Amino acid sequence: MTRLFDIVDRISAALSRIADLVTLVLVASMIYEVAARYVFGAPTIWAFDISYMCTGTLFILGAANALREDAHVRIDFLAQKMPAALRRAVEAVIFLLFLGPIFALLTDFAIRRAWRAWSTAEVEMVSPWAPLMWPFYSLLALGLLALTLQIAVHGLRAALGRDAAGTDFELKA
Repeated sequence: MTRLFDIVDRISAALSRIADLVTLVLVASMIYEVAARYVFGAPTIWAFDISYMCTGTLFILGAANALREDAHVRIDFLAQKMPAALRRAVEAVIFLLFLGPIFALLTDFAIRRAWRAWSTAEVEMVSPWAPLMWPFYSLLALGLLALTLQIAVHGLRAALGRDAAGTDFELKA
């Protein structure tokens, strides 16, 4: 089981590195757009599309790694008052029985949407640039798949009483 956890953790970390690269693309394209618009008076037709695609992509590609590193914002005033075993059980139930199935359904929808966009050569209809949509939808589906796997691993770790570093929850509390 630990090997499976490590594989999912490595996938999450790798997708986070891709999100880092997408951030660079976003920054570079926005700098180019500002220069083209205000210095040369020639705005691009693709800047808006690149900005929303990069922003959505970097968010979803980094989400699994944020969960792996326990970097999500949470309000845990109730959890702090619970015994460690109860806190782990509640977290395991929430992640495995609620969040896992919800994100599995979202992932399934995203994969089918990306496939349909690829098979029909779908383009963004409201954009003058009209970019192909399957690369964007595919990255969203990949990020959702990684997040779904990380949710399952997180729930299993809680059920087993371990954190991402392999430390017992009781030792941290």
